[in-house]
Amino acid sequence: MVFRTKVNMFLLTGIFLVVVIMGSIPLLPLYKQLPFAILLLIAVLFLVAGGFVWWYGTSIQYVFYKEYLCIKGGPFKRRIPYQNITKVSPTTDEFTGYKISPTDQGLELCVESTSFSSIKISPDNKTEFIAELRKRCPNMQIQSFE
Repeated sequence: MVFRTKVNMFLLTGIFLVVVIMGSIPLLPLYKQLPFAILLLIAVLFLVAGGFVWWYGTSIQYVFYKEYLCIKGGPFKRRIPYQNITKVSPTTDEFTGYKISPTDQGLELCVESTSFSSIKISPDNKTEFIAELRKRCPNMQIQSFE
C-alpha cells in the first residue's frame, strides 16, 4: 500500500526561489565579465539544484512492504522494519527528529536502533496510514489524535 505525502507548495516554491535567486545574486556583478556560456552553465546548475529540491519535496511517498515501511523521496530511500517502530504520535514541531516532510503538521514515528530516535512524516491520509501501520505493528503505542 502506498501513501503520498502532504505537500506545502508555498514552502517548496519559496525554497526553489531562494536557491535560484541566492545563487544568482553573487553573479550579478560578473555578468558583463564572464562569457555567456559560463553564465548560462551556472544558471542551469542553480535551476537543476532548485529542481532537485522540488523533485524531492513533491515525490515523497510511504510504501508498506511485507517486512518494512519504505520512505521514498527523490533518489533517497529509508527502510524501517516494523518491529523497530515503537510509537506514533501527532506533531507540529518543526524540529522533530529526522524530518522527511515538507509540511509542519505530521506524525512522529519513534524508532529503535536508528541514528535518529524519531522520524517526522506527513502522509496525506493520516487515519488510513495509522490503520495500516497498526495492522503491521500491533505492539506499537498510538498517542491520541484529537
